[in-house]
Amino acid sequence: MEVIVERCAALDVHKDTIMAAVRLPGEKGKRRTELKEFRTWTSSLRELRAWLVGHGVTQVAMEATGVYWKAPWHVLAPEPSIELLLVNAQHVKNLPGRKTDVADAQWLASLLECGLLRGSFVPDPVMSRLRDLTRYRKKLTEERGRETQRIQKVLEDAGIKLDSVVSDVLGKGPRHMIEALIAGERDVNVLAEMALTRSRARIPELRLALEGGFSEHHAFMLRTHLDHVDHLGAQIDTLDQRLEAEIAPFERQVERLCTVVGIGRVTAQAIVAEIGVDMSRFPTAAHLASWAGMCPGNHESAGKRRSGKARKGNAALRSTLIEAAWSASHSKDSYYAALYRRFCRRFGKKSESKAIFVVAHSMLVAIWHILTNETDYADLGADWFDRRSDNEHHARRLAHQIERLGYKVTVEPAAA
Repeated sequence: MEVIVERCAALDVHKDTIMAAVRLPGEKGKRRTELKEFRTWTSSLRELRAWLVGHGVTQVAMEATGVYWKAPWHVLAPEPSIELLLVNAQHVKNLPGRKTDVADAQWLASLLECGLLRGSFVPDPVMSRLRDLTRYRKKLTEERGRETQRIQKVLEDAGIKLDSVVSDVLGKGPRHMIEALIAGERDVNVLAEMALTRSRARIPELRLALEGGFSEHHAFMLRTHLDHVDHLGAQIDTLDQRLEAEIAPFERQVERLCTVVGIGRVTAQAIVAEIGVDMSRFPTAAHLASWAGMCPGNHESAGKRRSGKARKGNAALRSTLIEAAWSASHSKDSYYAALYRRFCRRFGKKSESKAIFVVAHSMLVAIWHILTNETDYADLGADWFDRRSDNEHHARRLAHQIERLGYKVTVEPAAA
């Protein structure tokens, strides 16, 4: 094949070692390969950089293997004469039976010199920090939710049916009741009187719910779980403060994303952290949707479309958009709610997840336009599809459906 990159290198990166393969011009117009193994210490990575520069390498490719690629990337990135490409390992699989570090590095270098590799999107240091903060905040929030479920489990084991009366067992009033139970209070009348605001109307039910077999073991377990919940809450607050400071330069973009139905501040921050604010790296909204794994996949053979399953893409962004889509689908008088209902009818009630995926894709397209054009979101309205529909065609379709049930239908225009 034609050589596109005259001097290039490929790195087969592991935890402790890196196998480097350099492709260079050889004698009589042939190509030659030089191989060398390096350790992953920072000093060894500097030696790797000097070795590559000494060979006049202009492009370096490496696979995205866990987090091990980050150390060599950070050392090589400041070198202005080298262009780095981080490639998807699924796209560069070697031939069967040739699985060695040397063979992998040589194969990757061969693909690179022919211009057959496409680099993945690597966020800049600012966006990398934002990603770390938003992703860890989500993990802590999920863990706090799991810990709350453990508290409910302990209460159920003790026969305390508090969550059957109140919606949040860690609300202010229920938390006082649990703390009193841990402290030794067993009088249901005293406990029920700790209810606040609207919960006071349900004091008779609370008296029944708070009677059970609460033991010292239950008190110990609840104390442990509550302390963990408080610790997680404090950690989340600390992350929020750091995140607000890091995302301050992008406050305008965050506020614009908050105008989208179903997207709150936390979701907007997560979206900015995952895709950034510079949409020039995604030529169109379709490119962004493809990168995120939020569009149908292509698997066609012999003229038959075998599967439309979406590829994995960015899992963090995908889950964030799905959560936002669920929120938007239940909003009142919005385009996304109408879109959700429309595709639920098309896919059937058992395919709600497909309809939500459509809504999430539509939201991502809107996000691309908002960040590209620096504008706020303008909702199309819940009657968007009605305004665009062909009334005569719609009437014929409904009449056909009724006729299939055994009825005779005559369609006539209403009198003016």
